[in-house]
Amino acid sequence: MPDNTPAATPVRASLADVTPPIALGPLDGRYRAAVAPLVDHLSEAALNRERIHVEVEWLITLCNGVQVVDENAVRPVVPGAPQLSETEVAYLRQIPATFGGEEVAELAAIERETVHDVKAVEYFVKRRLAAAPEALGEGTVLPGVGELVHFACTSEDVNNLSYALMVRGAVEQVWLPAATALTDQLADMARDLADVPMLSRTHGQPATPTTLGKEVAVLAHRLRRQLRRVGAAEYLGKLNGATGTYGAHTVAVPGVDWPKVSRHFVTGLGLTWNPLTTQIESHDWQAELYADVARFNRILHNLATDVWTYISLGFFTQIPVPGATGSSTMPHKVNPIRFENAEANLEISCSLLDTLGATLVTSRLQRDLTDSTTQRNIGSAFGHSLLAIDNVRRGLKALAANADLMADDLDHNWEVLGEPIQSAMRAASVAGVPGMENPYERLKDLTRGQRVDRARLQEFVAGLGLPDDVAQRLAALTPASYTGLSERLVADHLA
Repeated sequence: MPDNTPAATPVRASLADVTPPIALGPLDGRYRAAVAPLVDHLSEAALNRERIHVEVEWLITLCNGVQVVDENAVRPVVPGAPQLSETEVAYLRQIPATFGGEEVAELAAIERETVHDVKAVEYFVKRRLAAAPEALGEGTVLPGVGELVHFACTSEDVNNLSYALMVRGAVEQVWLPAATALTDQLADMARDLADVPMLSRTHGQPATPTTLGKEVAVLAHRLRRQLRRVGAAEYLGKLNGATGTYGAHTVAVPGVDWPKVSRHFVTGLGLTWNPLTTQIESHDWQAELYADVARFNRILHNLATDVWTYISLGFFTQIPVPGATGSSTMPHKVNPIRFENAEANLEISCSLLDTLGATLVTSRLQRDLTDSTTQRNIGSAFGHSLLAIDNVRRGLKALAANADLMADDLDHNWEVLGEPIQSAMRAASVAGVPGMENPYERLKDLTRGQRVDRARLQEFVAGLGLPDDVAQRLAALTPASYTGLSERLVADHLA
């Protein structure tokens, strides 16, 4: 008798224990190279570096910043705070500047004790103040100003400014340059293809001819408009205490114009000051920005689906990558994978951006913590968009226009000239030319739902009795030459 006892299932090794850790998501795994520049701006480590930056700049401001002028003296914001020397200011600013792997681990160890991320940052900075004499000599005043770190601040004072700086850096230094390079690449392609005739398809059916370059130009023009909106974005910040009232500030140090100090500090960081908030900055600017980025994504998604369709029609051919495989079983295939990958990542990015924009503008009463977790996904939202931009750019570089096939497609669709013929008949009718009645209906009877060749159209035009110049113009017209002002439009609007 055969032994049908099931074999014991071997115990699988735990991938969770592999060192270095295996990424759970694709942005930190498979696609890391394409999105790595965002790590400097939108990672947890980047958040902590900006928190340290904000704490340090606030300390410098309290000691050296906005000063109150009396009749006979100039004093710092907080009475008794020492004037920091240039050397001491430089030492403080080196704390965020040198925040690297060892410092990330040190801060994480502090947070395991505090179980509070912003408090851990405060203690981290205080450690550096205590260590200042070793670097600057015993005469430094830095060890004595430790209690001015996080002075009168709620965690959100530090967090909202940090996120504004992070997002601004990610947009201006990473995302916008990549998106701008893509639109410039599209504009170059549009100019190169401005004179390549192509049959349009409305509702998927043959329609008035255009040029391939003009259609690419439309997408480049749309994307550039969104980039102008993103480039003009405001990044707001606030520093006004636990419920936005400057309560601790005015009790601890009365007589100071704290809103003036706050405005000076926030604008000094390069941000727009928000003068009126609850405990949290309201995040409206984030919702506005993410809506514009999401709209850019959706236009780019439209480009990806159009290019995919043009590839399927043969209007674009793909240049094979040496050694690459298009199918595990069909050796002939060259798949439009860059555009399909972009579609998926743009959809994920838009979902995250929509969620961020919808949820961040609402907070219960003076605050709740939903924004804290939500904002940690900003990096993923931009990461999927950046990955899509990279894929589209790479995909476009591998395309070649098949002008011969497009010309053949046009030559098989002479019926599209029904539009200019009936339009010329309308104009002739207004000019008093007899026999031009019902031009639309007559061309509809001739062309709708049926193929019409060159000879049939020319015979129709010859029998209309049009003025000679009009008849000659129509007789010379072909689907390939019926592209209107396509070339001019590209030249005029993609300078």
